Amino acid sequence: MSLRRNELDAKQRIAAAAGVLRSLERLPEFMVDARIAGYWAVRGELPLNLAVASLARREQQYFLPVLSQARQLHFAEYATGAAVTHNRFGIPEPAVPADRWLTPRDMDVILLPLLAFDRRGHRLGTGGGWYDTSLAFLHDLPRPAVPLLVGVAYAFQEIEAVPAEPWDVDLDYVVTDAELIACTAIGAPT
Repeated sequence: MSLRRNELDAKQRIAAAAGVLRSLERLPEFMVDARIAGYWAVRGELPLNLAVASLARREQQYFLPVLSQARQLHFAEYATGAAVTHNRFGIPEPAVPADRWLTPRDMDVILLPLLAFDRRGHRLGTGGGWYDTSLAFLHDLPRPAVPLLVGVAYAFQEIEAVPAEPWDVDLDYVVTDAELIACTAIGAPT
């Protein structure tokens, strides 16, 4: 999947970003909730620049993940053009002091990157486990919960079944350049 993402040209990425925005705009929480977290697209991930512009027009806050020393994700507010630093993986993070970072529990919606997904809400990430570790508190809550977890993918990243581990935190929705996919708490498509 990673190779296939990297083979996309700029025109294909722009078209996919427009399709993802259309899919996201079908999700009421994306349209009205105050705190939306996303990611800085790297290594062929689907870009969220159009989604970020849409949020800015509605004066919603947009957050990017920040890696802490405790192996937990935090989130810092980001506006297009704001200063960034690069974390140990070379991924840009907002240049915001740690006392202004928020936790995953503070987010209303989190848009997650992925390598592959299935319609049961299982996601294959890059293998670091940062999201699963940081969102483990959701295991104890009926889903969907806050934050709402939305995977972002190219339609071709869908596979029949992603192997699930007990520590994995399932997605509530997946948005692709082609559709919005709802996943229930029990892992069956709706």
